[in-house]
Amino acid sequence: MSKDNQELAEERTNWAEDRTILANERTFASWMGTGLGAVGVAIGLKAVFGDFEPTWAAKVVASMFLIVAISIFWGAQRQATKTWNRLNDTDAEATPSRNFRVIAILMSLASAAVGAVLWSL
Repeated sequence: MSKDNQELAEERTNWAEDRTILANERTFASWMGTGLGAVGVAIGLKAVFGDFEPTWAAKVVASMFLIVAISIFWGAQRQATKTWNRLNDTDAEATPSRNFRVIAILMSLASAAVGAVLWSL
């Protein structure tokens, strides 16, 4: 392969990595949205069950959705960080991997707070 062809091949590879970096960030954001959907279901269950007796049963079901949400947040963080670590940042400015962890921590804390509020009602 000539030098020009080699450079073009490397450039295409770099662009492919850039697209993968951006896709990784979109995928992470999508999983965060899915987790928030599970939190929304947990909150919605309180409205649906209302004065359901025994109240602890409705709270347990809502808590299960919160646990699912937190699991989604951490699974997304783990996968996004794993993908991020395999790639070289070329032209795309990738989100630092620590941001994935910070977002997962904040979303988990917020979900736990929702659980505390649901159990106090």
